[in-house]
Amino acid sequence: QVQLVESGGGLAQPGESLRLSCAASGFTFRNIAMSWYRQAPGKERELVAKISSGSGRTNLIESVKGRFTISRDNAKYTVYLQMNSLKPEDTAVYYCAALRDYYSDIPSDWGQGTQVTVSS
Repeated sequence: QVQLVESGGGLAQPGESLRLSCAASGFTFRNIAMSWYRQAPGKERELVAKISSGSGRTNLIESVKGRFTISRDNAKYTVYLQMNSLKPEDTAVYYCAALRDYYSDIPSDWGQGTQVTVSS
């Protein structure tokens, strides 16, 4: 049974940092591309960052490049999203998702989400 459990969300002021973690279980983590999505109020869910299995190739949307970093620790079955220089427009529920494959951007499983609020 696949489980993805996010943690690390909360309230941050503009310019501050947060690190999200997603603990995975129920599948062979190192073989699966992983991703972070987010959904802001009234908006569609969007892919923020993804990381491949194997080489750990990454891709991030333009609005977070230079501020966010996605990484993974295969030994700990965990994927991270380091978020620096946070902006109010980063406010959203952030979801961890396993991908069917790195290039399809099609999620196969979702976490329950963690709220990130950026406000002064």
